[in-house]
Amino acid sequence: MSKFEETRWTNREFSRNYRDKANIYLPFRREFIGTAKSLYGYFFDAKSENNVLDLGCGDGLFIEELLKTFSPTSITLIDGSNEMLEAAQKRLGKKENINFIQANFQSLFSGQLLNQTFDFVYSSLAIHHLPSEDKKRLYSYIYELLSPGGCFAHYDVVAPVSTKIENWFLSLWRQWIKEHPDKEMSENLVGIPDQYKKNTDNMPDTLGSQLQALTQIGFKEVDCFLKHGIFSLFGGFK
Repeated sequence: MSKFEETRWTNREFSRNYRDKANIYLPFRREFIGTAKSLYGYFFDAKSENNVLDLGCGDGLFIEELLKTFSPTSITLIDGSNEMLEAAQKRLGKKENINFIQANFQSLFSGQLLNQTFDFVYSSLAIHHLPSEDKKRLYSYIYELLSPGGCFAHYDVVAPVSTKIENWFLSLWRQWIKEHPDKEMSENLVGIPDQYKKNTDNMPDTLGSQLQALTQIGFKEVDCFLKHGIFSLFGGFK
């Protein structure tokens, strides 16, 4: 499995820049998060108890949005970046039902970090850093963590099916950045799609191959819930 320690996410400045500017260069980020929140609310809010896991939590934005409307029984946030986890702790504050864990994907497989099951597992823009076989291994691990009927919602970048489609998707991404009201900031960030393409840390797989992998693992009602260009929210139920 790829080593988190060898990626840019261990660099505090890089993590901070990502956190501060993400809403400018991540198309429809709020809509993706809102759809994942809706998925949780529709299927799980009526339950008496719910345990939520945010895997690769970043600065805790998804959990902050979730808590504006819902009250899960317990919440666990995991991230390999200390900078991101500190930002999440600052955003969410100290609450008895919220647990923060600094851990990379490799350490999860020891089986000692998490000793409970979860009704809802969310992951955002992290798993695409793993090679295909490691993604499948992680998906299998998530499946085992889920309670019966639990849901995995995965917001991430996916690989287009062809170069022709990829070029169009990247142009959509550039256009989103260019249309941001802060023109000076958008001009500084318009090269992000090209940087993404050149960065060897990014190893996305096609949406179709990942939906197939989830199905083969045992997930039910596997589907794509929202998509724009290379950005997709997909998952399934146990």
